[in-house]
Amino acid sequence: MKSIITVSLCVLFSVSVSGQSNTQCNCCTEKHAEFDFWVGSWTVTDTNGAVSGKNVIKKIQGNCILQENWTSATSSFTGTSNNFYNSKTQQWEQIWLDNQGQSLHMKGQRKGDQMIMRTEDATNKNGQTFYHQITWTKNEDGTVRQLWETFTEGQEEPTVAFDGLYKRDEH
Repeated sequence: MKSIITVSLCVLFSVSVSGQSNTQCNCCTEKHAEFDFWVGSWTVTDTNGAVSGKNVIKKIQGNCILQENWTSATSSFTGTSNNFYNSKTQQWEQIWLDNQGQSLHMKGQRKGDQMIMRTEDATNKNGQTFYHQITWTKNEDGTVRQLWETFTEGQEEPTVAFDGLYKRDEH
């Protein structure tokens, strides 16, 4: 009888401990949700309304990462980025990698309805300092504008690398 009670207590204790598994969500904070307006399945068009591609952004790793999966409409170009709030530096970061071997690392903040990230300064072949900046704007109609600009020393205006409008795919 004593062994049955001991076994029962062990089972009860193990069920109790397993029921207390780590349910805390370390990335379920307001800061970690600042870029959630970009989460979804999107058709992306350029400024002329032509489809540029499809983009799927989802939260993974316990809501700690916004993962982007881009597929171009006009070529076999694809890319993936991981976006995350770095609580140590108190900045958002994006690490982009594509199937052409290109990469981009940006850091930034949300300001109002915009997430603004930029690369560190680099030097081009002409010896000019430049950096890339991407701004995602949450629009009132639920769309998102992504504007990628390159700012180069000695040029008054930035060069627009991409200006796209994200519209949610209807299911």
